Amino acid sequence: MLYPLLFDPILKEKIWGGNALQKKYGRKLPSDRIGESWDVACHPNGTSVVANGPLKGMTLRQLIDSYGSQLLGDEVQRRFGNKFPLLIKLLDATEFLSVQVHPDDEYAALHEGGQPGKTEMWYIIHAQPGASLIYGLVPGTTREEFEEAVKAGRLEKYLRSVEVQAGDVLYIPAGVVHAIGPGILICEIQQNSDTTYRVYDWNRLGDDGKPRTLHVDKALDVIDFSGRLAKDKLPGLPAEEEGGRRTYYVACGYFAVEKLECHGCMKEMADGSKFFTLTAVEGQGEILYSQGSQPFKPGDSVLIPACLGDYMIEGECTIIKAYVPNKKRDITGPLKARGFTEEQLKAIAGLFEGDDVEK
Repeated sequence: MLYPLLFDPILKEKIWGGNALQKKYGRKLPSDRIGESWDVACHPNGTSVVANGPLKGMTLRQLIDSYGSQLLGDEVQRRFGNKFPLLIKLLDATEFLSVQVHPDDEYAALHEGGQPGKTEMWYIIHAQPGASLIYGLVPGTTREEFEEAVKAGRLEKYLRSVEVQAGDVLYIPAGVVHAIGPGILICEIQQNSDTTYRVYDWNRLGDDGKPRTLHVDKALDVIDFSGRLAKDKLPGLPAEEEGGRRTYYVACGYFAVEKLECHGCMKEMADGSKFFTLTAVEGQGEILYSQGSQPFKPGDSVLIPACLGDYMIEGECTIIKAYVPNKKRDITGPLKARGFTEEQLKAIAGLFEGDDVEK
């Protein structure tokens, strides 16, 4: 019998990393330069290991191979086979990350050995006062101007800086130039890809005293110079319900993301079609299900198997919930049935995008 799964975080040291995961969530860190924590991952560069229950010690890869659709869900398995489609991370920046961009599926398939592209979203867990990040380009920036500025080491004037605070959400489709800035802790939901094209690194040197590798040619191929893809910070679409509030932020072809603000008990269901991930960015609580309960603490990510059935989230907490959506059944149908208009639904990023994989 599968149950709500917790994993040991996969910690990755980065030149821009810090110790915010220790300060915020009490995690034991091997150094004060931890930039990434892969919390639900099934990738060659990091695969999660179960930390709770009878399956403790098994990898997520082994679980998928053993349980298949019971874990992933029928719809997810039909679309992705036994590949896990999402990667859930926490990111801590004490310096700017490199200015970077990710390819879409089509470009990655051709140039990265059949790997998927990388569309992602950020939920800002914490930001120091005045903290900002790079999100898109200054309107009107041309490919030629951009390329010349990269060569000259003076790209800053073409980068769009956005000040952020806790609770802000940004949607970053493949092709959008971006860089997390110092003093920011983020929950990132993304396609299961580690393909990054670093285009500018602030003229700094790596730990070896040399500039880090750039991927300018590939970046120029995939950057969105039209400005069409970079949105403003997402307002989300809030919906009050028994036990709390649910805010819908993203429902693109790759993932849907909701914020659950639980004040008591919120009802959820895993109907066999898909798995869910729940990341407790604030507060703590319990997952109550037919066979028992699973407590979680601040910073934990829980994988809800597709076969779990009805369950409840109990506690005082803020949860980032992610899954691979059936847009009509999971998003537009239920919200329209509650009286939301199509115009209101446009607040959900990716929901009506014509280039999505799943409509």
